[in-house]
Amino acid sequence: MRGQQSVETLIGVSPSIAWDAYRGLELGRLVDELFGEFLKVEVVEGDGGVGTIVKLTFPPGTPGTGNMTGYMKELFTVMDDDKRVKETELIEGGFKDMGFDVYHVRMEVIEKDDKSSVIRSTVEYEIDDSKPELASLVSTKQFELIAETVGKYLTQKKSTK
Repeated sequence: MRGQQSVETLIGVSPSIAWDAYRGLELGRLVDELFGEFLKVEVVEGDGGVGTIVKLTFPPGTPGTGNMTGYMKELFTVMDDDKRVKETELIEGGFKDMGFDVYHVRMEVIEKDDKSSVIRSTVEYEIDDSKPELASLVSTKQFELIAETVGKYLTQKKSTK
């Protein structure tokens, strides 16, 4: 069984500023800084380009993690500066341990105008047809929260320059 969920979040910075925050390893650094009590991001391998592996660790009881193990490893599979698209594939832990065959995240920075952008976050997944209940565990809420928080951070940073 395959499924997909998307969310679009408007943020008040130009697409180039938004992409600078989302591309490579910068998003992980910002997540560490802004969500450090709920999520730790560390680089396992790579420099932020395709082939990079990051480990996301969250303490027990972290909202939105349900019955997941305390970590996930993601592989960066696409980093397209022209289209402002970043894609990752879950390779270990988290949803994989819960029974998902594929858990893929696509983040796109879309130009609204020269002073604002839309962050489109999409989760695509595959699960065994005998486990349809797993589909209810998929959510884009965490991506919406990250986009909103990073957007506010970037807007405040821009206004202090």
